[in-house]
Amino acid sequence: MKLLLTSGGVTNPSIHTALVQLLGKPVAECHALVVPTAQWGHPLCGPTSVRGLLAAEDGWQHLSGLGWASLGVLELTALPTIGAERWVPWVREADVLLVDGGDATYLCHWMQQSGLADLLPSLPGTVWVGVSAGSMVMTPRVGDVFVEWPSAPDDRTLGMVDFSIFPHLDAFPTNTLAHAQQWAADIGIPSYAIDEQTAIKVVDGTVEVVSEGRWTKFGS
Repeated sequence: MKLLLTSGGVTNPSIHTALVQLLGKPVAECHALVVPTAQWGHPLCGPTSVRGLLAAEDGWQHLSGLGWASLGVLELTALPTIGAERWVPWVREADVLLVDGGDATYLCHWMQQSGLADLLPSLPGTVWVGVSAGSMVMTPRVGDVFVEWPSAPDDRTLGMVDFSIFPHLDAFPTNTLAHAQQWAADIGIPSYAIDEQTAIKVVDGTVEVVSEGRWTKFGS
């Protein structure tokens, strides 16, 4: 699987170019599945925000509203009840998974419970576009400060990459560089603080930062 890990989505031409490179064809020719599941685990998300994402409303022009050939929904909480024989072909036929933010530990739980996490290694050509928690879920840990789901056992996530991500740098009063430095010291592994104009592209273990904004790497 090819990863485009963002804080705010495909927000500038550089990130858009990286996305098209990963897809290998224009966005308008690609079939996307939207994964809204992380939103249900975060207290600031709810039916209105999920609706905006799924309907590709104006506020979602950087993810679901990019102009895909088709846009479907993959709700992970439903998958265990319908059987892999139904949903696995949907995933295999998609060019890209658009995985929105919310709570990364909640998303991790349902990726594991649904079987999607186990399926990902068999999808080398599929592109994963994460926003916030949709990016953080691929890391080993998110840090306690980013855990909003009360049932989360800890801050661990999938560990499909070997670094962690501090998103929304400078976007909120609690997401300053000083906050990111403290978070990185606590988490103790290589990590990146990224703003809304930055993405991390990962292909076959090679990591590349794509940015028209501000980012910082902590650790070696």
